Amino acid sequence: MLKIKFCTIPVTDQERALQFYTEKLGCEVLTDQPFGNGTRWIEVAWPERETAFVLFTPPGMDDRIGGFSMASLSTDNIEDTYSHLGSKGVEFVEPPRVNLGAYKQFSRIVKETPSF
Repeated sequence: MLKIKFCTIPVTDQERALQFYTEKLGCEVLTDQPFGNGTRWIEVAWPERETAFVLFTPPGMDDRIGGFSMASLSTDNIEDTYSHLGSKGVEFVEPPRVNLGAYKQFSRIVKETPSF
């Protein structure tokens, strides 16, 4: 069976991104090790999840930081998740809204994510 091991999220400040994903979003660190040129290979994931996020920007690809990336996150109760993350200081662009009838979504997940 194939699965997605990780998705890369380009960041400029790995330490700040790591704090955000662990302290505010509740991810666990799977690996955090030197990767050369003063960078680190950092993988984080929510407990008991198979897919991780890698907080890393390859050399020469700084133009990807803060740009468009497609990721879809799922939760059993979006209102509870919205309230919980808000209580941890996560700032949303707008509250969840109904879209396509049965689905609810955040327009963009948070204000601070794109520009670490």
